[in-house]
Amino acid sequence: MFHKLQRAFASVALIQQIAIGLVLGIGLAVFFPAAIPVVQIFGDLFVKALKGVAPILVFFLVMNAMSQKKESASGSIRPVVELYLLGTFCASIIGVVMSFLFPTRLMLQVAPDTKLAPPSGIVQVLHNLVLSLVDNPVTALMNANYIGILAWAIILGLALRRLHNPSTRQWLEDFSGAMTTVVRWIIHFAPLGILGLVADSVGTAGVGALLGYARLLGVLIVSYFLVALVMNPLIVFCKTRENPYPLVWATLRESAVYAFFTRSSAANIPVNLTLCKRLRLNPDLFTISIPLGSTINMAGASITISVLALAAAYTLGIPVDLPTALLLCIVSSLGACGTSGVAGGSLLLIPVACASFGIGNDISMQVVGVGFIISVLEDACETALNSSSDVLFTATAEFAERRKNGTLRAEDMRPRDLEDAD
Repeated sequence: MFHKLQRAFASVALIQQIAIGLVLGIGLAVFFPAAIPVVQIFGDLFVKALKGVAPILVFFLVMNAMSQKKESASGSIRPVVELYLLGTFCASIIGVVMSFLFPTRLMLQVAPDTKLAPPSGIVQVLHNLVLSLVDNPVTALMNANYIGILAWAIILGLALRRLHNPSTRQWLEDFSGAMTTVVRWIIHFAPLGILGLVADSVGTAGVGALLGYARLLGVLIVSYFLVALVMNPLIVFCKTRENPYPLVWATLRESAVYAFFTRSSAANIPVNLTLCKRLRLNPDLFTISIPLGSTINMAGASITISVLALAAAYTLGIPVDLPTALLLCIVSSLGACGTSGVAGGSLLLIPVACASFGIGNDISMQVVGVGFIISVLEDACETALNSSSDVLFTATAEFAERRKNGTLRAEDMRPRDLEDAD
């Protein structure tokens, strides 16, 4: 009987299994709250496993891609980076426009109790980002410093490429394939992981605290959705001249769902790499662009920084003109690209943006405290947007190139099963 149920469950598509886990997690949290500590371990193990395998996976996949990279693909990463930067900047504009349309004022009385120290300015953010490039490779792997991991993987891959040793390249390719198989095994446990994560979130989220900041949370979430469902599809259409929504829905369904519950772009890297493979993208491109996107493609973070900084300005009665708003978009975009190297992520870049209005650190850190209060939903939606757009823009860059060559077909923008992709 058990084996029949197991086979029946295995025949259900993974996304449907995740939906079952989602419903069960909510049901357990609402009707059997005593079971939350039991199932919570599944969520913790799932996220921990993804975070543990992701740095090693990225390191070997990128190193393998660079060691076997064809000369004709040497410049293929540039269009993806351009899309990352364009998407992040346009997202900050949407955040500013939404804040103008729906100005939000905060209750800033008590400074948050936090030991995190914000960076002193955008220069420090960029300085830390550059320094992370030359981090010790072992330390970079241990601390999941993806900028450092990418740098060392590219350098070692290029060095191995110069050796002209087929056996070494074959060993590296085999090891990369083995790591990909391990990731596939971990992803098969996603329904249990989602069950545990949802039960824990529903059982512990401070819903009452969120209601006090419903307007602010609403502005943020609507901004995220406008970027995901309007701005990003527009960018894809301009590049591919094809209906963007099959690709957009695929990335939201198969990448954003994982990222929403794990709340970690790093943990979602294996998921995104698998989706890129199902879209039959060039591995020389996506094995580099996906981990790079998890560090610099931060549309959601730029929205969070700009909206909360403007909320602080409105609260203090500071007038915001158009040039100042444009400056905020630039600061939010640059700061968002550096959030991966800052403890606390986008929330700790808020003081940098607040400084453009002359708001002091005491007030800006209270705004950070507000951000932590609503982070249950805000961070989940932000990560979902950030991570899913990594795949979206990687695919868009390649599909745009295919369109120029006359080889793009509408069905290419829909993911295939892994067996078909192989």
